[in-house]
Amino acid sequence: MKKVALTLILALGLTSYVSAQKKGDVEFGFNIGYNSSTVSDSEFSADNGSGMNLAGSMDYYFSNTWSIKTKLIYDQKGWDNGFIEDVDGFDYITDFNVNYLTVPVMANWHFGNKRNWFLEFGPYVGFLLNAEESRFGTDVTDAFNTTDFGLALGIGVKIPLNDKLQLFFEYEGQGGLNDIFKQNDYSRVTNSRSSINVGLNFLLK
Repeated sequence: MKKVALTLILALGLTSYVSAQKKGDVEFGFNIGYNSSTVSDSEFSADNGSGMNLAGSMDYYFSNTWSIKTKLIYDQKGWDNGFIEDVDGFDYITDFNVNYLTVPVMANWHFGNKRNWFLEFGPYVGFLLNAEESRFGTDVTDAFNTTDFGLALGIGVKIPLNDKLQLFFEYEGQGGLNDIFKQNDYSRVTNSRSSINVGLNFLLK
């Protein structure tokens, strides 16, 4: 019983560190996550594809409840069961893997009794790295626009490990606004992806 009580006291004590952030504080972080992505137009959504993301972040506090966060994300997007046409005009089912370097800039609201929860939202821009279809291993990068932009939204929780280190979990979503294809005679095709991430934050003081 004493061990349980001591554990609870320590946990409550560690949680108090989360409320120590104040104006001028800066957090650096990194995370890894699982992506589920697809593309859609005004009438149709493709099958989901899966991938991963790796990210580094910087969070600047301009009050004890609000901050500005920017990220640099290696983002694996794409969709499954798409179609590619060969030189003879035959269509084949294939998966598309499209990789971006994504940079969101988001307002970050910290809430809860200990301000250990956060809600983030803002625009993002994605820079195309490469695109490939899986059936024949064909590089299809030239068919895609070099940039993708849209809106990002996320929610998460931080768990303090000590006064400068936090473990965090977050759900993050992105919705594209521009057509991903260079040439498209039909309705606009846009990216969307959601991810579940886990990472560490380092507080500079």
